[in-house]
Amino acid sequence: MAWLQIKLLIAAEQAEVAEQLCLAQGAVAITLSDAQDNPVLEPLPGETRLWQQTELVALYDESIDISTITSELQMTLLLSEQHPPTFERLADKAWEREALTNWKPICFGDRLWICPSWQMVPDPAAVTVTLDPGLAFGTGSHPTTALCLNWLAQQPLAGKRIIDFGCGSGILAIAALKLGAVSALGIDQEPQALMATRDNAEHNQVADRLQLRETDTPPTNEVADIVVANILAEPLKQLAPQLSQLVLPGGWLLLSGILSSQAEAVMGAYQENFTFKTRQTEQEWCCLSAIKHPGKF
Repeated sequence: MAWLQIKLLIAAEQAEVAEQLCLAQGAVAITLSDAQDNPVLEPLPGETRLWQQTELVALYDESIDISTITSELQMTLLLSEQHPPTFERLADKAWEREALTNWKPICFGDRLWICPSWQMVPDPAAVTVTLDPGLAFGTGSHPTTALCLNWLAQQPLAGKRIIDFGCGSGILAIAALKLGAVSALGIDQEPQALMATRDNAEHNQVADRLQLRETDTPPTNEVADIVVANILAEPLKQLAPQLSQLVLPGGWLLLSGILSSQAEAVMGAYQENFTFKTRQTEQEWCCLSAIKHPGKF
């Protein structure tokens, strides 16, 4: 069986109508993406924002009538003659298996590997976290996670207590435990993320040293030698008082999910209690590490 893929350029305000129309025509899958490299960053909670110029890709059975599809799209969406729909026939594949071939082992620092379960780590003596892509954020491929993993791989973690706020897949907490941390607490507001973290911890045989907690704000009765928060700049600024309380005096705070242009504002929210030591960057993202002032609680 083959498929017919249709691509069309639409304005953001057309997205809902276009999606409903394609589904009504029999589309089996629809994808919306940025057509002009204008990323949408940090939507408000519950808000869905699209790019002003959005590319819609719809997948149909190959038997669909192209002329009917085109006519309905043109009439309903008033598509520009300069950007008519484009069509491509796709041979059928085992798409899930095809996607999995793109996930490869990744090395962080000189001793930590994140590896999907169907791949072999090139260095058998390395510290390895086995983790498959899933619904929770965090596989090591995104710069914000990669920056945190590189930092953790360079730290003496033996005997340290870790808090991973916004743990997602649990990749940072699990990596810290595999690198020698004595215990870790993973916090996330999404139950599905906590389930993913628990499953990944069990698969990596560190679940006995990991606690999990669902909460919208960090707990105030926990402290750790290292607190990692890979979320976004605005939540990091808002959570500064609570996150600061989680770090022991002389302990480390690692903040990621921050655009380089947002770094100074984030640092400003923590500078009363912390001295910032490093700023790592990758692409447009940065990761900040800081030591808590002695005597601060």
